[in-house]
Amino acid sequence: MTDMTTGAAASTGTPVTEDSLPSYVADFLSTHDPATTPRLEFLRARFDAGLAWVQYPVGCGGLGLDVAAQAIVEAALAEAGAPDNAPHRNVIGLGMAAPTILAHGTAQQQRQWLRPLWTGEEIWCQLFSEPAAGSDLASLGTKAVRDGDEWVVNGQKVWTSLAHEASWALLIARTDPTVPKHRGLTYFVCDMRSPGVDVRALRQLTGEAEFNEVFLDNVRVPDINRLGAVGSGWKVTQSTLMNERVAIGAGAAPREGGPIRFLADLWRQDATSRTIGSFKSLMQLWVEAETMRLTTERLRQQAVAGTPGPEGSGSKLAYSQLAQRVSSLELDILGERGLRFDDWSFRRPNLDEESGRPAGYRFLRTKGNSIEGGTSEIMRNIIAERILGLPGEIRTDTTTPWNELPR
Repeated sequence: MTDMTTGAAASTGTPVTEDSLPSYVADFLSTHDPATTPRLEFLRARFDAGLAWVQYPVGCGGLGLDVAAQAIVEAALAEAGAPDNAPHRNVIGLGMAAPTILAHGTAQQQRQWLRPLWTGEEIWCQLFSEPAAGSDLASLGTKAVRDGDEWVVNGQKVWTSLAHEASWALLIARTDPTVPKHRGLTYFVCDMRSPGVDVRALRQLTGEAEFNEVFLDNVRVPDINRLGAVGSGWKVTQSTLMNERVAIGAGAAPREGGPIRFLADLWRQDATSRTIGSFKSLMQLWVEAETMRLTTERLRQQAVAGTPGPEGSGSKLAYSQLAQRVSSLELDILGERGLRFDDWSFRRPNLDEESGRPAGYRFLRTKGNSIEGGTSEIMRNIIAERILGLPGEIRTDTTTPWNELPR
């Protein structure tokens, strides 16, 4: 691997600034022509040059610049016809794993995982929820017992998106059952290729199986794959969860991007849909979508800079509600035509497959938006307590040892 301690600026010894960034990118392109450089080789070189996410530190795919400077890089690379890292293929890795590793990982862990994560060579998943620990994640029962320099993990996880594709997983497990539930957790990175990892598909309402249940049977995780201190897993988990909600609710999208695009395209292309009533409803949703896009842009920048906050819960809640309303209106406009969805056969989504599904599929899939990444009810609790400062719910289980709680 190239020397990543000083990045590509090591040849000159001069740190890259926002003013010098355009010429720096131009120099990079002069030695890495996208037209002749193999895609993976180009992406690896881009990471090593600090042009993956410029707000990250030097050596971690960045240059230590303000997050806004990334737009300069993206514009120059797009103009040159450079390949991107297909972010739709690794949403958990890019949106949740990378900021967690940056915030809590050691230098060695960052060197090991960040580059293949960003280039898409390694897909990531998240082993958090369990059959009896979903909204109340801190009550989880998957246990990890130390055995020398390793931990032996046993338990069951559920709703694990991309587990069937993943090389690595973010894993939270209970390492001390004798203390209250939030204090006995430890955070690991689990190799999904390890013996004892059993991934089983869960079929969805749409017929697809993009998520799974995962059984962990005496899975050995090296202690060097632990993120944070033993027993501090809940703190690390909060970093992941806040980034997850921002990734879902405040993802980068152009104007008229996301769910509203399909509705707007329907209006433009289908004359039978052009009624006064549907136009008024479309415009209301279009304005809401644009308002949300502008409002969440700053929140997204905070997240990629490593400072996500509870406001991500508001964006996630708003996105879920908007996506469902948009898909419902699309189906209302299409009438019986919108019910033509006959792809009920069991299938695994292709990560390289762009969205081209019918309106009926979108209507069914958006029902999951208010569950995945934290239910809408939990998001409302977070907003009420952590943003509005309203009194919290009465909790009687936060001081009782986990092994004494009723199940």
